[in-house]
Amino acid sequence: MATSTSAKRRGAKAAKGWRTAAGSDRHELYEESVQSPEEEVAFIDRVFRSLRGRAPASLREDFCGTHLLSAAWVRRRATNRAVGFDLHAPTLAWGRSRRARDLTAAQLRRLEIRKGDVRTARSEPVDTLAAFNFSYYLFKRRSDLIAYFRHARTQLKRDGVMFVDCYGGHESFSEQTEERDLDGFTYQWQTERYDPVTGDVLNHIHFVFPDGSRIRKAFTYDWRLWTIPEIRECLAEAGFRRTHVYWEGTIHSTGEGDGVFRRTTVGEACAGWIAYIAAEK
Repeated sequence: MATSTSAKRRGAKAAKGWRTAAGSDRHELYEESVQSPEEEVAFIDRVFRSLRGRAPASLREDFCGTHLLSAAWVRRRATNRAVGFDLHAPTLAWGRSRRARDLTAAQLRRLEIRKGDVRTARSEPVDTLAAFNFSYYLFKRRSDLIAYFRHARTQLKRDGVMFVDCYGGHESFSEQTEERDLDGFTYQWQTERYDPVTGDVLNHIHFVFPDGSRIRKAFTYDWRLWTIPEIRECLAEAGFRRTHVYWEGTIHSTGEGDGVFRRTTVGEACAGWIAYIAAEK
């Protein structure tokens, strides 16, 4: 599947008219340009059912940020509950304010957001645990990544499943800027630096507006660019019994991703790709 590594998700919500840097909120722009929570909770639901033969009810969202995924989870079914963890208090506060407008009182009662370190934070055992938007790439050492996965495993129920996303392709290792035009603004993904010796990568998100104004370095990510085999090996060493890779299909007329992720044992040598891994406890 050939796609741009700048686009974490295929779609974007409709913008609310003309935008400028001064009048825009970076968290709102991020949600609109990068996230598709309804699609992701549907994916989690489908895969969990296929692996466990029942519907999942509880979700833990690590690195939850504005907890958009958790909000989509509690909206999906009246029996669903979600708990989210993140260390950045201002982002959590922004999310609480926005979710209070998006969710009903009943849905908010089934959503719990806490400030905490995902490596140590404890919650009631859940059916599913999601670490999305590549946030766990901040663990650059193998031992640190395994330690995080090992702790995450303890937070799952006996038949729980952990979900992570990952990205790659030869463009991911190139120092370049890619962009995607959305309604009212342009999203830019810049790889400022990649070190082939350490695997370290420094990425930025910029937003550009029709009047020429910009929000430079709205978000910066100092990561290690992990590969799928490395991630699966770390999950196995952390104690997960089995892992499965879900690869995106292709719209053959355009060469773009079709948004449908299917389990596979073989990928494609694309310029850029996004995949999910499901890890069974």
